[in-house]
Amino acid sequence: MSTQALLATHRPQLLHAMLRVCDLSRALNFYCGVLGLRELRRIVFEAEGRTLVFLGMPDDVGGGPGGMQIELWQESDGVAIAHPPRAGHVGIGVRDIAGCVATLAAAGVEILKHPAPVRPGGRVIAMIRDPDGHEIELLASD
Repeated sequence: MSTQALLATHRPQLLHAMLRVCDLSRALNFYCGVLGLRELRRIVFEAEGRTLVFLGMPDDVGGGPGGMQIELWQESDGVAIAHPPRAGHVGIGVRDIAGCVATLAAAGVEILKHPAPVRPGGRVIAMIRDPDGHEIELLASD
């Protein structure tokens, strides 16, 4: 089956990206309290000692297909996660990137890269770090 046939027949969609966290309350405070995402659903696997929380944008009504989500995954062990350099990141579009970064810095968020074009004349981005060390790319959106 060709890629075009796969896309036409099965219509795949990006649904979520999973981030492992060692302190779910701290992660929720960051993603919901600081970044403004909201909890869409929570799944607790008591026997395995695992909790999954799916987050979306505030206007993502149903939490279903169509809105990319972040899945926070906490194991009961609370073990810190190692993040090798350039291990990956989550990208979030924002309208006023300079204002957003200033607000986040005032809230104590670690700023890794202040707003600047990716290349001369390119899109403006900034990089921040969440409490578990995950990098988040902020992209200026139109």
